[in-house]
Amino acid sequence: MNSKVVNKYSDLYEPVRFMHSKHANVLKDCTICHHRTPREEGDKYGEPVSMMQLKEKEQLPVSCSACHDLPFDPKNLHTPGLKGAYHQLCMDCHREAEQVPHVRGAIQYSAMVRGPIARTLDTRAPTDCLACHAKKVPNHNELVKLEGSVRPTDVTKNCLSCHKDEGEAILKTSHWNWHGPSPYTVGHEKRTDLGKKTNTINNFCISLSGNWARCTSCHIGYGWEDDNFDFTDMTKIDCLVCHDTTGKYKKAPPAAGMPVKNLDLITIAQNVGRPSRDTCGMNCHFVGGGGDAVKHGDMSSFLSKPDKNHDVHMGVSGGGLDFRCQDCHKTRNHMISGRSVSVPVAEGDLSCEYCHTDKPHIGSELIDHHLNKHTQHISCQTCHIPIYSKKNPTKVYWDWSDAGKDIKPSKDKYGKDNFSKKKGSFTWKEAVKPEYAWYNGTVERYIIGDRINENGVTELTKPVGSLKDPSSRIYPFKVHRGKQISDAVHKRLITPKLWKGFWKHKDWDKAAADGMKASGMEYSGKYEFVETAMYWGLTHEVVPKEQALSCAECHASLTKAPYCGACHQERPDVDFEALVHKGVDFKVLAEQGRDVGALIGKTNYIDYKALGYDGDPIETGGRFDKLGLGINKDKKIPLNK
Repeated sequence: MNSKVVNKYSDLYEPVRFMHSKHANVLKDCTICHHRTPREEGDKYGEPVSMMQLKEKEQLPVSCSACHDLPFDPKNLHTPGLKGAYHQLCMDCHREAEQVPHVRGAIQYSAMVRGPIARTLDTRAPTDCLACHAKKVPNHNELVKLEGSVRPTDVTKNCLSCHKDEGEAILKTSHWNWHGPSPYTVGHEKRTDLGKKTNTINNFCISLSGNWARCTSCHIGYGWEDDNFDFTDMTKIDCLVCHDTTGKYKKAPPAAGMPVKNLDLITIAQNVGRPSRDTCGMNCHFVGGGGDAVKHGDMSSFLSKPDKNHDVHMGVSGGGLDFRCQDCHKTRNHMISGRSVSVPVAEGDLSCEYCHTDKPHIGSELIDHHLNKHTQHISCQTCHIPIYSKKNPTKVYWDWSDAGKDIKPSKDKYGKDNFSKKKGSFTWKEAVKPEYAWYNGTVERYIIGDRINENGVTELTKPVGSLKDPSSRIYPFKVHRGKQISDAVHKRLITPKLWKGFWKHKDWDKAAADGMKASGMEYSGKYEFVETAMYWGLTHEVVPKEQALSCAECHASLTKAPYCGACHQERPDVDFEALVHKGVDFKVLAEQGRDVGALIGKTNYIDYKALGYDGDPIETGGRFDKLGLGINKDKKIPLNK
């Protein structure tokens, strides 16, 4: 791998993971890369080989290093070294793919890739270094020109002396503006002003308006104290909150984005680097909502250094891949790919299929074919995130109507407070079974000023999709429910002033009046509390494939003999009973201390009737193909008959 030609760039770029399974799945032909095979031992040149020849000989392709070993080997000058061969083949193939797209056809089954309108995803590959390799961060000891006592904005000015273009780019991002394009919000697809800065609402601490100094504690800027904050001033960008590598930089909770006092800002600035899970998570996303795992059911402080069983991608032990956030959430010009059900802004698509393709189960076993058929109707997350908040309890219910009351607080079984006089009553859960819904990539969203549902629960976010929509798949969700303040006359949710408002004087009427004034909305003078629900997507805490949901946990019909044998001929080399039970063992998780006792032995993990099916699709037929097990033309025949 020691190629001098390639190594001269190693000071500029970090190494990259090669996604072998993705390339194999897309190209289908192993010999595009493994293009030669040695004729005899020690042969470093070999002869051309085709996929047909390998199949005829029942032979696996040889490894790249069989021919490509030392760079500039005097005995094999015609054969480049391993690193040189990688780059030569990658770049040549990628350039060809860029010129002539190898179209794989419509992405039929990925809501997160395409939304409700069919698009074509081709295999055009990146051709510039930065598309694959992250740029290395140089040593900043001599680049930081600061002395004595410095202010946070002094650090930013020093950064901008070299990174003015980056500063200008940040001013256009949703992380800076807290609003942006919302192409997946139904009825608001062309708007660019949706976001928590302007007009969205939740059922945690409800709204930004009037509560700036507290809510903006996790903003990537300094001094957002009110609605007069200057979003064009680059000197107010907080570079350190994302690029600190010392682990010492912290924001002060009620200080409008300013850091805690008495930090050695010069040392921190001299040790900046690429963002990490801690800078993204511990400074913001892991502790959203004011505490560990409060908002996000699939993110908590445990993701800082998880093991593989907790998250196969971010695991730092047990064979995990130790991903940083940006390994999946690719960035360009500080715009970060990915989107959420809970917020409207999207700066780029992201899905499991980008790495794992539409048919991620590679192999010739009986179950691989069936699992790949499942991906037409079920998202990857549904099977591979059987429970969420595995180690840290998350908040699932928040009753604001109890706030201000004299209720004696107590601890729940997780050691969490179930009441706060300034916030109300809470319910927490750990190792939670998700709720499932059809989702085609678009969301219905409550916007400030919308009328509430007077006949039931007002849904602040709701995934759009249905059984009959071919672009929809079944996805898992955390649903946070609550009771929050609403205008009893105008029938719309109120944005109360909490910070230096209700939390200080405990007067809901005054908090409502002050908060609605800050939002530019009329308040009738009468309030009530209404039930709300908010869907949150689940994408993190992906378990290893051995711990995904088993067939039997979702299909009760497979828990009894003949198991798979109702359709498949018995084979001496396949244990059908073991096959259908292959997956997560909740009994083992319970023994490890997880709160999953109610899930042990469960065989109806997904409520198919609630999703629109007549019953278990194995018995009653799928949503489009009605020729499944138990189906004879138009007549449904129960499996047990």
